[in-house]
Amino acid sequence: MSRKYIFIPAAILIIMSFLFSYAIGEEKIIKMSTTTSTENSGLLNVLLPEFTKDTGIRVKVFAKGTGAAIRDGIDGNVDIIFVHDRTREDKFMQEGYGAYRLPVMHNDFIILGPGNDPAGIRGMKAGDAFRKIAYSKCLFISRGDDSGTHSKERELWGLAGVALEKKKTEVVKDGKTASLEYVYPAVLGEQYISIGQGMGKTLTFSEEKQAYTIADRGTYLEYRYGREQGLDLDILVEGDDSLSNPYGIIPVNPEKYPDIKFEEADMLARWLVSERGQKLIADYKIQGRQAFFPDAPK
Repeated sequence: MSRKYIFIPAAILIIMSFLFSYAIGEEKIIKMSTTTSTENSGLLNVLLPEFTKDTGIRVKVFAKGTGAAIRDGIDGNVDIIFVHDRTREDKFMQEGYGAYRLPVMHNDFIILGPGNDPAGIRGMKAGDAFRKIAYSKCLFISRGDDSGTHSKERELWGLAGVALEKKKTEVVKDGKTASLEYVYPAVLGEQYISIGQGMGKTLTFSEEKQAYTIADRGTYLEYRYGREQGLDLDILVEGDDSLSNPYGIIPVNPEKYPDIKFEEADMLARWLVSERGQKLIADYKIQGRQAFFPDAPK
């Protein structure tokens, strides 16, 4: 039995593809650098699909430490940043890299450790707890990645009033070796481990070592209650004013980088602080536990 084959020339396929793309319109994509906590906590998986549904704009996310996310904005590599280090955010704005900053939400930092609490810090103020960890010479795991959480950790060592020293180390991240410089409490010595990783990996490593660490509440809740394997670390210190953790959204300034997609970035920023965006943030819970609290003015 003879068979008949139909061949469609490549040129026709290209034309058909072009006409289809033209018919549906060009897909709008913006790039956002953000702290790992917005991704690790699962919040972005709730917010961004709804934003795309409402606007047709897709958001490509680069989750990293806040320091690196802000550097992406400074270099004009992204259209918008969503971070949580107010001091550096204000500096970013003062130097003209941001078009404006909007407060989006907050939660808090928490100090975690093994349930038996060998340093005896449960219920203490944050600075006092860090001092006791240092002089008890208990193991402490640091993100060491210049993130907002790492910045808060450095601030708390300052509040603890312990002598700090600078140290350099090399870490391997995404297959690349990088040199990191950080300050640490000299009294802890080898009991202080800086791993140069995001919040999720820091939590799992701290659990493995049954060590103390500091985390944002959202990521902790996701790792403790949002996963089948859970997380064997307890909240030992919380509720201290020094542990506040506000998040801001900042579109990159188009006067600095005319090629960025400012119109779409502006839409994302204003959507996040709209009644719809704020309700999604308020309604986001992990096993019934509030992960973030909306901050936008009414």
